[in-house]
Amino acid sequence: MINRIIQHFRLNVLSINEVEDSYSSTVYKCNLLNGENVFIKIPYTKLKGQRELEAYNLLKGKVSVPEMLNYWSGDEEFSGAFLLSELKGGPLTSAVSTSVAFQVGEIHASIHTLKPSAVNKLNTIQNEFPNWSAFIENQFYSFTEDVKEVLPTILYKKSLDKYEEMKLQLPVPDGPSFIHMDFRPANILVDDNKVSGVIDFESVRFGSTEIDFTKLYRDFLSFNPALYKAYREGYNSIRPLIDLEIVLPFYQFTDAFNSIGWCKRRGMEKNALFLKENLVRLQNLLR
Repeated sequence: MINRIIQHFRLNVLSINEVEDSYSSTVYKCNLLNGENVFIKIPYTKLKGQRELEAYNLLKGKVSVPEMLNYWSGDEEFSGAFLLSELKGGPLTSAVSTSVAFQVGEIHASIHTLKPSAVNKLNTIQNEFPNWSAFIENQFYSFTEDVKEVLPTILYKKSLDKYEEMKLQLPVPDGPSFIHMDFRPANILVDDNKVSGVIDFESVRFGSTEIDFTKLYRDFLSFNPALYKAYREGYNSIRPLIDLEIVLPFYQFTDAFNSIGWCKRRGMEKNALFLKENLVRLQNLLR
């Protein structure tokens, strides 16, 4: 498949390596004979590919993202492919300065300032905000049959009760805003103490910002109070940040539950470490 895509894009490739930490789509880094690096992304489904294509068009000139160099819509056998320019740097880590955390807040808030447009209608990026509660509920219950096969019966029933209890405590949703839905360190690139951009837009929606802080807090903000403070200041410099202490517990819980279901669907052996992490998170949140 990758050889066919390389031929389609007419690339002179010196070497090619699959990118780690890409949980859904398949991504390859290609070193070209002219010394440049480009990325080939093969979406998991055609829908995800079309959604990401619309996202790049929407974000261009507003948020730092890779340049879309070429696109193949695919065929009956393949879901298509993107050819993307390289954003310099590597994934965000907790070893960065408070200046970087501030910039992460800025770019996250900039994403959230984008609103649905009645003029420029989109085909695959849905506006879930008008029925936000139903959207979250559908997401949660869509994974119940998968999770049921993984969790002990008592823990599974306790999880359903916990969800019903916690959803009643949520505030009025904040939005409608453009939300990344997978805003985590692996999708935020940093180069020389500067955030160079954001990648991976196959899950984007318009909805409530409250869901979009979960993975960033889980994998970055929770480790260092100084970075968390700087992030909040950066975000507030663009738009007001909601009270995360109110919404995070609910979304941390649903993220852990849904991630267990995701691992069941995508392969428990292949995703054993991620499954174990979320089982621990869910048990801790249920205590």
